[in-house]
Amino acid sequence: MIHIVIAEDDFRVAQIHERLIQQLDGFSIIGKAGNAKETMLLLKTHKTDLLLLDIYMPDELGTALIPEIRRRFPDVDIMIITAATETRHLQEALRAGIANYLIKPVTADKFKQVLLQYKEKRQVLLSQPEVSQSMIDHIFGGAPKEAVTAENLPTGINPITLKKIKEALRTAAGGMTAEELGETMGASRTTARRYAEYLVSKEEARAELEYGIIGRPERKYYLAAE
Repeated sequence: MIHIVIAEDDFRVAQIHERLIQQLDGFSIIGKAGNAKETMLLLKTHKTDLLLLDIYMPDELGTALIPEIRRRFPDVDIMIITAATETRHLQEALRAGIANYLIKPVTADKFKQVLLQYKEKRQVLLSQPEVSQSMIDHIFGGAPKEAVTAENLPTGINPITLKKIKEALRTAAGGMTAEELGETMGASRTTARRYAEYLVSKEEARAELEYGIIGRPERKYYLAAE
């Protein structure tokens, strides 16, 4: 479970973020802070994994707060969500090692996508005792991706259909079964599974076993962090 603190002085925006987080598995909201003082108090009194931090707060800039957070709570990851568009704020945040930087207004899909990417990267880091270059490339997104063409795809995999499958998974924060993918694409369950499993083999997607209402396990597919 990833424990989150929302630092946002606009209570309406904070409520929207809270509702979106509640729609995702594996996240728990510790509390909401309306200013820098409340933010530091929440971090002090609750174990926090991720701080969603606004820059423009009534008592102190979020970027000015980061060094103190780093000193007192070194294990807390920070994700900036702000209306600030000045380059200097992004530069300061990058130097402080933030997890991500989002410009308001943030769409619901983008918000969920970033959190799920953070969750996946965190799981990779916690599950591997040693790092490899492929793991590092995955974390930083630095691995060059081979262009998808008919020439470099195996028999039975069409690049256009493959792109549609990836787009369908990208918009499904909760993942999709082969049957759901088939219905979305207008294809058979077998065809959808073949494309999904191909993406899993290329580490562009992951599959998890989930138990349905009658207790029968089925594979659910999630797009890997990009």
